[in-house]
Amino acid sequence: MPSAGELFFILHIMVQIAIVMRVLEHPRRQPTSRIAWLVVVLALPLVGIIAYLMLGETNIGRRNREAMLALEDVRKNFSAGQEYSADNPDFVPSEYAHLFSVGYSISGFPAVAGNQAELMADSLVAIERIVSDIDAARSSVDVLFYIWLTDGSGVKVVEALTRAATRGVACRAMVDGLGSRKLLRSKIWKKMSKAGVSAAVALPLGNPILSPLQGRMDLRNHRKIVVVDGAITYCGSQNCADDAFRIKAKFAPWVDLMVRFTGPVAQQNQALFDMDWAVYAGEEVEVQLPAQQPVCGDIVAQVVASGPILRYSAMPELFLSLIYRSRRELVISTPYYVPTQAMQEALCASAYRGVQTTLILPAKNDSREVAAASRSYYAQLLEAGVHIHEYQGGLLHSKSLTLDGDITLVGSANMDQRSFDLNFENNILIYSPSVTASVRERQQAYLDSARVVTLEEVANWSLGRRLWNNAVAMLGPIL
Repeated sequence: MPSAGELFFILHIMVQIAIVMRVLEHPRRQPTSRIAWLVVVLALPLVGIIAYLMLGETNIGRRNREAMLALEDVRKNFSAGQEYSADNPDFVPSEYAHLFSVGYSISGFPAVAGNQAELMADSLVAIERIVSDIDAARSSVDVLFYIWLTDGSGVKVVEALTRAATRGVACRAMVDGLGSRKLLRSKIWKKMSKAGVSAAVALPLGNPILSPLQGRMDLRNHRKIVVVDGAITYCGSQNCADDAFRIKAKFAPWVDLMVRFTGPVAQQNQALFDMDWAVYAGEEVEVQLPAQQPVCGDIVAQVVASGPILRYSAMPELFLSLIYRSRRELVISTPYYVPTQAMQEALCASAYRGVQTTLILPAKNDSREVAAASRSYYAQLLEAGVHIHEYQGGLLHSKSLTLDGDITLVGSANMDQRSFDLNFENNILIYSPSVTASVRERQQAYLDSARVVTLEEVANWSLGRRLWNNAVAMLGPIL
């Protein structure tokens, strides 16, 4: 008769074998991710098994999955009625048409012309303009932020929504359950709701013991969306917070990029917000574009939304398409660079074929592990001729990509595994030489405040530093 210890050992081995088989047969997993999980499960048997059960698969929970699958039909109906051809020269030149086809295939929003766009000067100006637009709203205001703090900027937006609701404007506010947990416990959130602002929580935090059984705990709604009267929208990296970002003040100022759009692209952000609202507020919402959309300018724009329930590897596909399309210049700013192998190789290939390829990252990062993983990729990039600059003036939180003076991508998505696999993100792809010039000028301001990283410097890093960077990067696919 085996002892209790022997039975436990046998049970543990059986569970370990089952987890290993699941790692090997699970669909949609990169080979690097399989290897990383096998190392963790086999090297740290008990801890590895628990870690895999909690974090190994992208389980969004039965309720969220059912609601989002139901909305998939809505999304298909939404896009089915759009008369759209990416090859139409009235939209974009033929050499860029395929980029918008990729965006369309991801979330069903077509490229639309007739927009205007204005790059906000800084975080304070962005908040002031958002407040001003809310104060001028006539029919509706919808706001979604991953992080919404109770600081000066956060309170200003709450007060503006309260004023709008008081005068009869239909206002809805939604926040992520983790990122905005302090706001959700505050008096101003309750006061805003009492004033008539409809409120919802995306991916709310539940019981820490039971929540893992209902879905992966670290899935987050990372989107930043503001829509006013269905005609004005904001998109970028900025949360509803001061640049002092007091919850992580030692990394301040946080440097963000936010763009204000007017025109038909606002209706696409409206539809995206409505879809999220239907899932998290539990209200049926009719998602559709109006027959006549407001035309304000000559900018072509397209909302590209991604998330765990949508097509696997959607954002990496868009990034790869943009990188491989570059012919003269490619400039990227991102706070978190933990790429797929394909993306790392694409950036190297860009430099090898003579494209002026520049990557701007923060010198100070609020995640020590992400900073280490990012730097593990430096040597290969620098050897290929990629220019790496580390921004010195605070935490560069801006997510931007400019391509050959014509194409720009702005939004919430980082170039890391979390944005690719675990976060719900929103971005806008833009064809406009004028907008691209404005964003490129902002990127140049980052470069002027950045330090050039050289291959010689990286080669002289200590053995301990290189081992730490590479060890963390090895676990990148499972983080």
